[in-house]
Amino acid sequence: MGADGADPRGPHDLRSRGGLKPAAAKLPAVEKKLSAVEKLAALDEVVTAIAHPARRQILLTLHFRGGTATAGEIAARFEHAWPTTTRHLRVLEDARLLAHDKVGRTRRYRLDRERLALVTEWLGWFET
Repeated sequence: MGADGADPRGPHDLRSRGGLKPAAAKLPAVEKKLSAVEKLAALDEVVTAIAHPARRQILLTLHFRGGTATAGEIAARFEHAWPTTTRHLRVLEDARLLAHDKVGRTRRYRLDRERLALVTEWLGWFET
């Protein structure tokens, strides 16, 4: 397992292990009621995606920018190469924590706070 949570065979291998869903399998704007098994699977996707500090920083950047930012604005916050940034964005999209709109050559990413709330809900089980 690599430092970014990906298998050494590359980021696309995450999809073949069943851990992340391809971006094409996006849910509609209003997410259906999840069964307990589906909710745990979704939680696993989210936790896997936020395991890397750079991806957590991307989520924080989007949050403090009002929930949206362009790919360039996000990349400007990091010192690593553009392919690394796009790989992190793709992992977050695959976990459905981000979605993007494309206008011309610009991609504007949006944070899905409802999907991120799965972690808060799960942590609530441990409150005393």
